Amino acid sequence: MFTSGQIPLDQATGAVVEGGITEQARQSMKNVKAVLEAAGADLTTVAKTTCFLADMGDFAAFNEVYADYFTGNPARAVWQ
Repeated sequence: MFTSGQIPLDQATGAVVEGGITEQARQSMKNVKAVLEAAGADLTTVAKTTCFLADMGDFAAFNEVYADYFTGNPARAVWQ
């Protein structure tokens, strides 16, 4: 299964969440999780992720959120 384009939209409001990289990363991860679960999969089945950041200076904060969701360490590429 492939997913794409998960951005930090709050499913309840349809708006991009406010508050910076931590909140936006968390919402994006929630959205990925929801898509996977709707297809009968979960985060433990993810083999690879490709992540895009507007500012690579946000990587440490993004990585903390990412680690909360992906404990199995799938392969990952991060781009700015």
